[in-house]
Amino acid sequence: MKVMKQIALAVGIFATGALSAQSANMRNMLKIGVNGGASTGGNTSASVGADIAYQNLLIPGFGLGVATGYNEFFGKNKTIGGKEIKYNDFGMIPVAALLRYYPAKLGFYGGVDLGYGFIVGKNEVAKEMENAPETPNGGFYFKPEIGYHNRDWNFFVRYTKVFTGSKGQVGDVKFNVGSVGAGVAYNIPLGK
Repeated sequence: MKVMKQIALAVGIFATGALSAQSANMRNMLKIGVNGGASTGGNTSASVGADIAYQNLLIPGFGLGVATGYNEFFGKNKTIGGKEIKYNDFGMIPVAALLRYYPAKLGFYGGVDLGYGFIVGKNEVAKEMENAPETPNGGFYFKPEIGYHNRDWNFFVRYTKVFTGSKGQVGDVKFNVGSVGAGVAYNIPLGK
């Protein structure tokens, strides 16, 4: 039994050393975060969401990876042509390439996510509206961000936009999937 305890202790020490060595090398990491923002359009009022991304520092200072998550956009009431319209809430799931530039190990950074934003939720743009247009399926996804980073955390401000064209317009109000906001992400090192 004493030998088993010594083996377990040795394995624990080795595993701790291996994990420390991996965390010292921040080339590969998983980023998990939350964000919120104010809408940039007439059909929504605000958004909140969760982000998950994988990033690899191909060369020092430049990150490349993939990003996804979920953002909930909250519909608002609007009077159009003398009628009160209640826009539906909807979700947006991005599938994007992640590009980042880190000028220093600690400090400010900038980047962008580019890809496709899938719109999920109700089929119609507005509630209780006759002949309400269908909600678009999605479009080109664009999310530039700037922020501050340290070893464990990223704090950022961002602009999020999904370009849906003219689909989903009600009267003169275009269907908008856009917001300006802020967020935070935690970096989980994955080693070399």
